[in-house]
Amino acid sequence: MKQLIAFTKKECMEIWRNGKCLLLIIIFVLFGIMNPAIAKLTPWLMKQFSESLEESGLIFGEVSVDAMTSWTQFYKNIPMGLIMFLLIFSGILTTELQKGTLINMLTKGLSRNVILLSKTTVMLVLWTVGYWMCFGITYVYNAYFWDNGIAKHLYFGAFCVYLLGVWLIVVLIMMSVIFSSASSVLVGTGSVFFVSYLCGLLPNIKKYLPTKLMNASELLYGVGEKNDYMFSIGIAIGLSIIQFIIAIVLFHKRKV
Repeated sequence: MKQLIAFTKKECMEIWRNGKCLLLIIIFVLFGIMNPAIAKLTPWLMKQFSESLEESGLIFGEVSVDAMTSWTQFYKNIPMGLIMFLLIFSGILTTELQKGTLINMLTKGLSRNVILLSKTTVMLVLWTVGYWMCFGITYVYNAYFWDNGIAKHLYFGAFCVYLLGVWLIVVLIMMSVIFSSASSVLVGTGSVFFVSYLCGLLPNIKKYLPTKLMNASELLYGVGEKNDYMFSIGIAIGLSIIQFIIAIVLFHKRKV
């Protein structure tokens, strides 16, 4: 436990010093503000475009926006936030392996389990704070301008997308053990996601795949029920545990 606490502190200090923590805060705060801002500006933007397009015979009717417009933007923007998050941390393990900074620690008795557990924990904490901060900012602005009550299963839908991020973070850790460069880690993580997405095109197995969690925004409109996502939630959690165990086993076999 002492090793875990000490190494986690070291990871936190490094992330703070290299500016990654501040960058993540800026990204998620901006996305949180952008969601209601875009919704609020939509009528004005449509009005500006309509004036220039009327000459071409295109006429726009009155555009009304509400909290659902903002939440739609949230579910459009948060995948980009997740991609940026994975890009920032794609070298969380491979960079240290390439530089050889972990060799001295390992020779002094630092457990490999501690290394993976610490890095995974730090990433999950940052993802949790960043994601729910973005959600919270959007929620507060939506409550101020409109009414969040029109969105059904709001928290459950947000949790589904959050869990998708947790699964991909564990995939990233596993790929960091398998590959030696940040670019390869990203390609491997993206490939796992893409394969799951393609398999999800088959109706019979779609409900069993983690990528179905991306569609949780449909719940806000009353499309489907929470039970439709229970299999995907269970599979995402199960895969995360299995993949982390695989990462530990492979890391013990890897030469550094």
